[in-house]
Amino acid sequence: MTVDKDKKMLEISGLTVVYRTDDEVIHAVNSLDLDISHGESLGLVGETGAGKTTTALSILQLVADPPGEITSGKILFEGTDLLKADKKTMRRYRGNEISMIFQDPMTSLNPVYTVGAQIAEVIKSHNSCSNAEAKARAMEMLEMVGIPKERYDEYPHQFSGGMKQRVVIAMSIACEPRLILADEPTTALDVTIQAQVLELMNELKEKLKTSMLLITHDLGVVAQVCDRIAIMYAGEIVESGDIEEIYENPRHPYTIGLFESIPSLEENVEKLKPIKGQMPDPANLPEGCSFWPRCPYVQEQCKREAPNMVHLNDKHKVRCFRAEKSAGEIKGREDSCNAR
Repeated sequence: MTVDKDKKMLEISGLTVVYRTDDEVIHAVNSLDLDISHGESLGLVGETGAGKTTTALSILQLVADPPGEITSGKILFEGTDLLKADKKTMRRYRGNEISMIFQDPMTSLNPVYTVGAQIAEVIKSHNSCSNAEAKARAMEMLEMVGIPKERYDEYPHQFSGGMKQRVVIAMSIACEPRLILADEPTTALDVTIQAQVLELMNELKEKLKTSMLLITHDLGVVAQVCDRIAIMYAGEIVESGDIEEIYENPRHPYTIGLFESIPSLEENVEKLKPIKGQMPDPANLPEGCSFWPRCPYVQEQCKREAPNMVHLNDKHKVRCFRAEKSAGEIKGREDSCNAR
């Protein structure tokens, strides 16, 4: 099976999600634009509270309402707007077309059912098959993620954290979805098991030709698994592009800060350079650019106006006045040279 990575599978435009309480309105996602092509893996990176999980839940209409509410936007899956789909239609999409790996495998599995029965239940819910066929398919899924099929009748407490995560992955791919939403699938795992799970996800992606949205805090994980990366801050994408482009030439001050916070094997420094301050209160976001209270390059314009997304090239976009100005200067020099 071949895939066309130039053809968009998922297109999110203008997505806005709020959580309303008696005291305040929390702006979780703010006019977000995002897209994923066929067979592509996109890493969505940002601090806790940036709106990453809410974005993923919105795709499957799983935002709890109340208090959550999707107030505007479109989520097109191969041309179909999922936000306009009814419950019956969404049930058909969930599991069959789009599947989600939730953050904590410890709480994603029911402790009173065997792991095999839970995988088989997913298969039966989305396919017309007998109990025997569902069991055989569940055993096949266990084998695919590196768990012997003989463990079909064992319970979650009999598995380690890494093995539980493999079971959760088996559940997510049981119906061979075309898009997987992976919400920090390796956060609760130690480094060794994390490496094994990432290798497994890469193998499955290649074997099943599945697209993936990987939500994580770890830029190293993104480098191992993803084709593109989108940096999220205060409910919006501030920078996005190809892995190589962003890692070698980060342009947004927040992205630069994330990379400077990572220990380097090439440089010997006494202290890492953290990003000063805290994420803004989503119920009281600052006027202008959301990052300006923490930005080392802040200007008066940043405090008054919200920057637009600037296309630096075909593979790189950034939401920053400073980057926009430098991009304009570079283009001016190129135009001058071409005129000569």
